[in-house]
Amino acid sequence: MIRVLVADDEPLIRAGIRMILSSADDIDVVAEAADGREALELARSHRVDVVLLDIQMPVMDGLTALTELPRAAPGARALILTTFGERENVLRAVTAGGAGFLLKDTAPGELIQAVRAAAGGNAFLSPAATRHIVDSLASGPAGSATARGEAARRRLEVLTAREREVLALLGEGLSNADAGTRIHMSEATVKTYVSRILAKLGCDNRVQAALLARDAGLDATG
Repeated sequence: MIRVLVADDEPLIRAGIRMILSSADDIDVVAEAADGREALELARSHRVDVVLLDIQMPVMDGLTALTELPRAAPGARALILTTFGERENVLRAVTAGGAGFLLKDTAPGELIQAVRAAAGGNAFLSPAATRHIVDSLASGPAGSATARGEAARRRLEVLTAREREVLALLGEGLSNADAGTRIHMSEATVKTYVSRILAKLGCDNRVQAALLARDAGLDATG
């Protein structure tokens, strides 16, 4: 069973997420928290596998809790729950190494898929969340998008054509399984490619790699 903690200051949101996740026979919501500090305490005491963290919470926000999670619950993976927020919050979440980013209106099946992916050591970035993050980053100072694009294209020069193709699919927010279906490759092979891409690019997770692909203007055709 995948042991999950849901952290959100809105009881109705927590109840909805619990109901959705409880419909999966391999997921058990073992605790709920109303703020980041409580989330860390419960993650430690319940030995959870996955934590769903809202960004905006009292006492301690979700991003601060995310940075503290490895010490509180080593091995636990965090999925960030967000609405359309500020660019600075998105940047902090990406650099802090969350296992995935989900909008609060994410479809139930996608939420379950994200939890399973995180528990399996993968990261999950839905297409909707990808667009949200990229749009947030694009709201920076004039000229920053151009500068990021040039820097990203230089970094991608170390990749082979096939690696660039896989990376482009990550930029679309596809899971390993969906990417494999698109390019006629097994899920395990895609996972190997992703690991190789992350190492070459110096990215901590596939979310950062997906953003790099978007900055570079990479698409699945080249």
